[in-house]
Amino acid sequence: MTESDHVRWLSNPQLQTPAVIAGFSGWNDAADAASSAVRTLIDAWKAEPLAEIDPEDFTDFATIRPMVKLEDGIHRSIVWPKVSLWHASTPGTDVILVLGPEPSLKWRLFTEQIVSIAAKYNSSMVLTLGALLADVVHSREVRVMGTSNDQSTLDRFELQRSTYEGPTGIIGVLQDACTQSSIPSASLWAAVPAYASQIPSPKAASALIARAGEIIGTPAPLSALHNSIVAYDRRVEELVEDDEDLREYVERLDSMGDDAFNIENPNQLEFEFGENDEEVGEEDANSLVDEVEQFLRDQDSN
Repeated sequence: MTESDHVRWLSNPQLQTPAVIAGFSGWNDAADAASSAVRTLIDAWKAEPLAEIDPEDFTDFATIRPMVKLEDGIHRSIVWPKVSLWHASTPGTDVILVLGPEPSLKWRLFTEQIVSIAAKYNSSMVLTLGALLADVVHSREVRVMGTSNDQSTLDRFELQRSTYEGPTGIIGVLQDACTQSSIPSASLWAAVPAYASQIPSPKAASALIARAGEIIGTPAPLSALHNSIVAYDRRVEELVEDDEDLREYVERLDSMGDDAFNIENPNQLEFEFGENDEEVGEEDANSLVDEVEQFLRDQDSN
């Protein structure tokens, strides 16, 4: 099957070697940071619809359910969960933005759709965004790590080659598909506090946007999330202040500084959480990971 069997085109813009930026909700999206980052870019850049990927072959609708929408209080319609694409022209480059739920099925066929769209427009690169829960403090600057399998991309943008081995998500599969198709690609990951995992992090989203803008060569719309970041900091501070044990834990974590989480170590790159997943880590990870896991278990039992 070709991409036309699964892609519904909504427009046919003339794009010049656009950069593709992709984010998926789900396993790769701690605190909704990656999906929020792409959604912010869609809004700030006034992106226009490009295409939709038919969800029928790629989605377990019992897990990611469609929604019923009521219009005028009378007419009911079904809104299907699907991956959508938008296009925009920025001061630095044309861009294709990809956003939707991580597919449940047929990942190789799904990534063929994304890769074929990138090839159709002779994309300059595919940049995926992700977020992970880690031993970091909310009051510090968000740490973002970038990796690539392409040596020229590594050198050009001062990224790292990941040596991670273990379970992966759609981002890892898409990066591999790009490598197999000789399309330059890179992946950005933001670290968010494990103790605030249930609070969406516009702070991490903003950090991803900033680094993405640097890589594709266009100004990042950082002001779009300013008020949300202020509200986020306030909300997490209240969470910490209301729990003495958590406050002591965060203070101890803060005192360790950058030693608490070594984001320069690519092996820590895929500490990912799903809805029902427990934390995944390497055997040589910092012992503080055990404290995070114990804290989360304690939270579940309360």
